[in-house]
Amino acid sequence: MKKGFFILSLSILALASCSSDDESTPYVPPISEAVVEASTGGPNQQNQLYVDLSTSTKTSVARESWDLGFSSGSAFRVAINGSLKMAVKQLNTTNIDEVQTEDASVSVGFSTLASLGYVDNPTGILEGPGAGVGTAIAEISANDADNKVYLVNLGFKAGTTTPNLGAVATDGDPRGWKKIRITRSGNNYVLQYADLGATTHSTVTISKNTAFHFSFFSLVSGQEVTAQPEKGKWDLNFTTFTNYFPYMGADVTYGYADFITTNVKGGTTVYELLTADVAYDTFVLADVIESSFTVSATDQRVIGANWRSGGGPGALPSIRDDRFYVLKDVEGNIYKLRFLSLTNDAGERGFPVFEYEILN
Repeated sequence: MKKGFFILSLSILALASCSSDDESTPYVPPISEAVVEASTGGPNQQNQLYVDLSTSTKTSVARESWDLGFSSGSAFRVAINGSLKMAVKQLNTTNIDEVQTEDASVSVGFSTLASLGYVDNPTGILEGPGAGVGTAIAEISANDADNKVYLVNLGFKAGTTTPNLGAVATDGDPRGWKKIRITRSGNNYVLQYADLGATTHSTVTISKNTAFHFSFFSLVSGQEVTAQPEKGKWDLNFTTFTNYFPYMGADVTYGYADFITTNVKGGTTVYELLTADVAYDTFVLADVIESSFTVSATDQRVIGANWRSGGGPGALPSIRDDRFYVLKDVEGNIYKLRFLSLTNDAGERGFPVFEYEILN
């Protein structure tokens, strides 16, 4: 009898051990160092590439796959796809079924002042009254009468032509125009959308998904899409990008190739160091200056286009090897990273390579 009780006790202990193991998530240490080929598809740069440093995971997304990003945060914010040079303008109506016409001034380029508010603020911070202070689309109000119709320039398809060696051809054919109106229903968004000349519209309800920064929607396919990894599972985004650029005494809108943003909404922070001040190889955790991360807590563009030069007459674009970056990921791991190349061995753009090493 005692022997039987002993065997039963061992069985119970074994079951308990299995149950405990099954319910727990084993600790996986972060990658200590890696060399990453961060391809965006070549000189047309048709993809956005997300990289998670702790796992060295890469996620590639076709940048034409989405148009609007509906924030999963507490506020009701809607972002537009700046990688396609999208632009929007608020109209003085709430009637989505009114016929609208194209407005060539609603665009991205040197003729479009940033102050017009047709694009999202490039810092990545969503808060603000709209019109480019935060998102270009105003925060969606609980009062339906406050939510106006927007004229939407869908920007450009990804390019398909082959440019000269070292150049890019990111812009293809224009993607056309839409009109949209967005309201709220409980904790959901309600999107109305149509072609400009239509007198009827389509409607879709979009729920917040707190595992992601945004729920994404394509106005072309009429479908929700997954266009970004979960909010805690990426640190860097290699992409084309709509930025501000100083021109003749004012900021204008400008489309960049080879741009890198950080996961500012998830808590990734970064700062830049020049090798004239400190060597990459000898830089260690004790050299990290916490206060230097401050700027990137509210601006996703610290790496931006600063890691490379654009080239010019007689010179191909190249990395800037006089600098490197210190990055703190969403889990608090600290890395140093530097760029090794902008192009592939044939000299084609859209094939950057970088290396990184954990400092913890």
